[in-house]
Amino acid sequence: MPRRLPRAQRRQIGRLRLQRRSSLHIAWALRLPVSTVVTEQRRQGLARLPRLAPPAPVIRYQRERPGELLHVDTKKLGRIGRIGHRIHGDHQVRVRGIGWEVLYVAIDDATRVAYSEVLGDETGGTAAGCLARARTWYAAQGIRLESVMTDNGSPFVSLAWRGALQVAGLRHLRTRPYTPRTNGKAERFIQTLLREWAYAQAYGRSWVRTRALRPYLRYYNLERPHTALGYRPPLAQLASVNNVFVNEP
Repeated sequence: MPRRLPRAQRRQIGRLRLQRRSSLHIAWALRLPVSTVVTEQRRQGLARLPRLAPPAPVIRYQRERPGELLHVDTKKLGRIGRIGHRIHGDHQVRVRGIGWEVLYVAIDDATRVAYSEVLGDETGGTAAGCLARARTWYAAQGIRLESVMTDNGSPFVSLAWRGALQVAGLRHLRTRPYTPRTNGKAERFIQTLLREWAYAQAYGRSWVRTRALRPYLRYYNLERPHTALGYRPPLAQLASVNNVFVNEP
């Protein structure tokens, strides 16, 4: 590449950029055109300053008691009118305007015991109703909920959601804005559901997909090995912690 800068100049640009110098400052210091400096920064992957900052440390945590913290989140799913492009591969053939369904997920921090529903909207009242049913289900498994973690989505800042938490005596923890990893266990569970349930096979209608959710949750909680639990399923982990027999979901 006859027009490429000498290696010494390329290294100087990289070194100055890592010192968080602006492109204009580097061009002035090295007596080069700004466009040349910008092009070389792009080649080195140093064009944007946020990329120069060290990655945030990964802080992993796990509560000791079942029910001490319940992670809750939602995910929109497109309604199914016929087999979609994820199966047949043709992005030109789509069913438009059919609407959305909302997947609500809850997962216990200590044991990874999970609960989920597919509902029609993402309002505070719907979220509050899902929480009430989740509390009943977890109580049947011997888990008494103490606190709930959510993001700052509209259903989780609503009066209905706040009222449901007060009635249940649950503490509400919110994630920091733009940091979904804070609620990472729910995010990871959603990805597992999408991969192993929602998009695992061709569903002809939405209700068929919804009907398949409960058998999958039974498999997830009773049989599916979980790496964070020493390859034990969540309900086996719960049984070992509580030393009690748990009900089949």
